Amino acid sequence: MKAWRRVCGVATAGLVLVSACGLPTPATSAETSPHSKGGQKAEAAVDEVFEDLTAAGSPGCALGVYRDGQMIYAKGYGLANIEENVPITAKSVFDIGSTSKQFTASSILLLEKQGKLSVDDDIRKYLPELPDYGKKITILNLLNHTSGLRDYLTLFDLAGVNTDSVTTDDDALALIVRQKALNFPPGSEYLYSNTGFFLLSLIVKRVSGKTLRNFAAENIFTPLNMTHTQFRDSHMMLIPERAMAYDPKDKNDGFTMNVSYFEQTGDGAVHTSVEDLLKWDENFYSGQVGGKIFLAELQEKATLNNGKVLNYAKGLVISEYRGLPRVSHGGSWGGYRAELLRFPTQHFSVACLCNLANADPSRRALEVADVYLNSQMKPKTVNKEPDFDDEAPKKEAVHVSLTPDELRAYAGDYWSEEVGANYRLGVADRALKVIAVTDRAGMPRMNAFSPNELRPTGKDTFVIGSDGMKVHFRRDGGAVAGFELDAGRSAGLPFARTGAANKP
Repeated sequence: MKAWRRVCGVATAGLVLVSACGLPTPATSAETSPHSKGGQKAEAAVDEVFEDLTAAGSPGCALGVYRDGQMIYAKGYGLANIEENVPITAKSVFDIGSTSKQFTASSILLLEKQGKLSVDDDIRKYLPELPDYGKKITILNLLNHTSGLRDYLTLFDLAGVNTDSVTTDDDALALIVRQKALNFPPGSEYLYSNTGFFLLSLIVKRVSGKTLRNFAAENIFTPLNMTHTQFRDSHMMLIPERAMAYDPKDKNDGFTMNVSYFEQTGDGAVHTSVEDLLKWDENFYSGQVGGKIFLAELQEKATLNNGKVLNYAKGLVISEYRGLPRVSHGGSWGGYRAELLRFPTQHFSVACLCNLANADPSRRALEVADVYLNSQMKPKTVNKEPDFDDEAPKKEAVHVSLTPDELRAYAGDYWSEEVGANYRLGVADRALKVIAVTDRAGMPRMNAFSPNELRPTGKDTFVIGSDGMKVHFRRDGGAVAGFELDAGRSAGLPFARTGAANKP
């Protein structure tokens, strides 16, 4: 999704090194010129950042380093396809997950520029099937993650829908429409929600008459000559030069494939290369697509109802790193990981696209930036750089002890119309556990909880799963009648008890 210029490729030890053709790119110091001894030293330092991904048979990352509109360094580390032993190159195409959101936001702003909508419009003007929550939710709320809408990917997970399954726009919309409540009143808080950007894709389609895939191609990708970039909206699509994605097995015992078959777009689904991302990145300076006012609006930080200004804009995070202004957004989907990191004052960017779930491209991209811009940066601090999606530090819950007889009071079947799933709770190994997840017909679904134990923290309160989701049981006349599940980006989900407790 971004861009680049044609480059010269040189094969080296199974990797592909790409350097800019023609005259050297102007640099602020010898350490950043790719044709100087200092430049060679910088490239060696960058290669060390990815050294762990060069082991035989490992997936890895594609790296693109951009300065003043030129590719000053690009390299592939690891394999794009383990089965075929195909190396990653600067042309390799990756799913960039949530890094896609800036293209969805751009499509909405281009429609606004065409006079076809306003970001202040009520979303029910275009999506009338959504519930009326009593308060206006605007397109801008969707763009800024301030809508309060529950995250549909979390809901899919709670419903036991496997990411290996094929899901469509209709599936996602039906799930969203079933939600009877919000996480919070629109504009009062910020909570990252993929629902908003998925709904933006539907708004693009209903306003323009074109899918987001086609609209973005016609209005962004084709004008910028991003020939290897597209929204993937069908699991059957063929993607030339696509890198497959992998998870590491436990105990460093190889890798397993992890490529999603979801067909929704907007919150993700852009497939692109570090070559193409250069062209998009340079658009933030040239304004070829959209113009300067469009770019300023795209990067305008969100403001809550109480006046608090956030560091999230519209599919972009506006922040600082070591004293330098920074514009960025990461992405994660299946085994793919991505980061596009821009330092606008320095006209310098790093794109890092990976096909390994634990590759951590955000960290690597910052380390690459450290190599080239260190002399212009403030000293490093020991504190972690803040991220747009960081939550308040989680306090370890204080667990209490309940006897098996006390735990059996909570055992039984619980149905949630909003999630569309039944949870069967039972006591095993002296613990209350999610024994099974089924649909309305009793057919088994994937159990989203690992571990699946509900750990008591107080009267009728438990935490569950590795993410510490919270379960609050409610009683009617002293008997347990149901519970509410708080699952991070989707809170207050009601489950009603429908079956008797398990027998001892």
